Amino acid sequence: MNRAVAYILSFALAALISAPVYAQQFGGPLAVSGSQILVGESGNQTLSGIVYVFEEVNGTWSEIDQIQVTEAIRSPDGFGRAIVADQTTLLVGAPIEGYAYLFERSEDGAWGEPTPMKGQPDSDFGAAVALTDRYMIVSAPAEEAGVIYVWDRSAPENPKRLEAPDGIDGSFGSSIATDGVHLLVGEAGRRGGAGSVHTYTLEGLNALGQLTTDDLPDRSAYGSAIAVNQGTAYVGASGFDNRAGAVFVFELDEGIWTEVAPLRPIIAAPNSQFGASVAHTEEGLLIGAPGANGGGGALYRLGLDMTQVSILESETAGEGAGLGGSVVAAHGLSAVGAVGVDERAGATVIYSEWSEQATVINDARGFPSITGEEIECAEGRADVFDCESVNIVSFMPINEIGGVRGTRVNDIWGWTDPESGIEYAIVGRTNGTSFVDLSDASSPVYVGDLPKTPGSRSAIWRDMKVYSDHVYIVADGAGAHGVQVFDLRELRRFQGDPITFEETFHYDGIHSSHNIVINEDTGFAYTVGNSGGGETCGGGFHMLNLEDPAHPIFDGCYADTNTGRRLTGYSHDAQCVIYHGPDSEHSGKEICLGSNETALSISDMTDKSAPRTLASATYPNVAYAHQGWLTEDHRYFYMNDEGDEPSGLVEGTRTLVWDVQDLDDPILVYEYIAETTATDHNLYIVGDIMYQSNYDAGFRVIDISQPERPVEIGYFDTSPYQGGASWSNYPFFESGMIAVTGTGDGLFILKDVSRRLIS
Repeated sequence: MNRAVAYILSFALAALISAPVYAQQFGGPLAVSGSQILVGESGNQTLSGIVYVFEEVNGTWSEIDQIQVTEAIRSPDGFGRAIVADQTTLLVGAPIEGYAYLFERSEDGAWGEPTPMKGQPDSDFGAAVALTDRYMIVSAPAEEAGVIYVWDRSAPENPKRLEAPDGIDGSFGSSIATDGVHLLVGEAGRRGGAGSVHTYTLEGLNALGQLTTDDLPDRSAYGSAIAVNQGTAYVGASGFDNRAGAVFVFELDEGIWTEVAPLRPIIAAPNSQFGASVAHTEEGLLIGAPGANGGGGALYRLGLDMTQVSILESETAGEGAGLGGSVVAAHGLSAVGAVGVDERAGATVIYSEWSEQATVINDARGFPSITGEEIECAEGRADVFDCESVNIVSFMPINEIGGVRGTRVNDIWGWTDPESGIEYAIVGRTNGTSFVDLSDASSPVYVGDLPKTPGSRSAIWRDMKVYSDHVYIVADGAGAHGVQVFDLRELRRFQGDPITFEETFHYDGIHSSHNIVINEDTGFAYTVGNSGGGETCGGGFHMLNLEDPAHPIFDGCYADTNTGRRLTGYSHDAQCVIYHGPDSEHSGKEICLGSNETALSISDMTDKSAPRTLASATYPNVAYAHQGWLTEDHRYFYMNDEGDEPSGLVEGTRTLVWDVQDLDDPILVYEYIAETTATDHNLYIVGDIMYQSNYDAGFRVIDISQPERPVEIGYFDTSPYQGGASWSNYPFFESGMIAVTGTGDGLFILKDVSRRLIS
């Protein structure tokens, strides 16, 4: 049979979806059981998991039940990351804790108590599950190179164990599929590899060979979605061809798999992610493309002869829904994951006989707030958080500081009202900026919200700095966001109810910008990492005169074109000061130190009409020069590299120590390697203490009283679970309170008690 199918795509180029399609929190794992739709949470790494049960009640699709195995909200277990069901049985994976749970459904539709199955520690047991009339199948992709467990449902005490074939170095079992006769096992492609798929008989687990195709590039996501039916295998590769995607098809004949023509769109639009989900039903084949249609997504339905095609979109999921991230269909009901809804919190679109019925979501969840009393770090713990010599004064979850479902927080800064002395945290969110009154740090008060620039996109990256009672806010990857200028004295209007503020002025000379740098001593701001419209200055310094704080004026560009990945002088972040360090040649000049992707760049910005580069310096194992801060005597500059840890270039979290006593010749004098392996993100210095915010490792306190030999003396792990992060911190309040953002959690107010606070 000729299986070459042409899909006509008239869609515009899809918007880049930065996260993998499987990382959404709600609506990735899906199952149908009779008249019920069951929805899990594939991206939930913070809280105990839930499987949500939906059913049509009086003509409306409603949540009728929640299935979970613990009521302790602060117990991340991964429950619901993988689910599969038939008419009477539900199998749920909980890979964080390493369990799978079997539920039986009673005649009245209720799900009974779970039967647990336990895997090996740290094996990701439960990462993928499958179910047939006879067998239960559970993968453990982190056990050795990956293991598949198969239970005969009539004899569940003796599972069979299928190990990864030779040559696989991990993640065997990241995906599995079966038609009751054949078993397909995907391997996700560790370290950016292409991925692979291996086949077996389900009875006896006899190897049938690997499904291979020629010229498969790295990062193809080959095998992240798989399906099999009566000797025909379908392998999704949503990363193939610049993420346009494809589905590769194989037929089994006399024990040999033969590749036939792949399924691909005629117009291979980048980022369409065709093949992100694949499912075979009694009616034919379903293929998801969540990046198609400008990010709205699409689901392709092929008939049994693979020649009849219809394309489904969603009328209820909204713009940028990412329809097609996952799909399941049975008994006339279908559920399709919509990965982009609510800033990638995810949703599920329900169809009956392929007529769209509704889009359903779960309620926003998060850690409960901590207020009223400072919690001391005792015996390594404060509440549920690991710590040493750092207390938690309070915590406000994202939904209590202006966030909605799917909102995350990012950068942070602070302002102290010169009249009242009230300290305020200024918290960046994906969809705006929050203002929090810290006058009683143990009971902080949410004052209000400055929404993102109308017409701009929600953005993972938002940054802000303060000058003369005004805050200046930029966002990256946000379209025409520009610089929002807001008079912070407006916060004085607060009388108890949160206020939705309007910007004081909008500067549109740039569109997207990664960071903004302000030298309060000169009254100049510099947007850096500029992209999109406006004057990008090559991603270097876009200079703004703040003589009138409410109305910034463009005052030129500067870029060190020896630096940046494209040698345009792109600066990711910088610090600008009136220099008072040991290099007398430059005393009193305005000096900027830029973390410019590939190097440290030092420039003299005194004469805005003729800024000049003083030095550029690279260092061993450079991956991405990210951000840094000067010591108060301007002798040393501490810098982080955001890419060296995840790239495996260093053995632990690395901080670069530069001796800049000669600004024309900076010298790397030490590489501080922490015991953690987390990616470092932002650091600031107060006195002889360096405060770091790091992914996975949270907030760290480093003693730099011996500048070339830093020593960690305290920490607070804001993310007591896999995959959490502290984005940044603001340690400059006179009260000694330190405001810290937990990316997926909220605002932490911490106190460093490692020694007497430095004011």
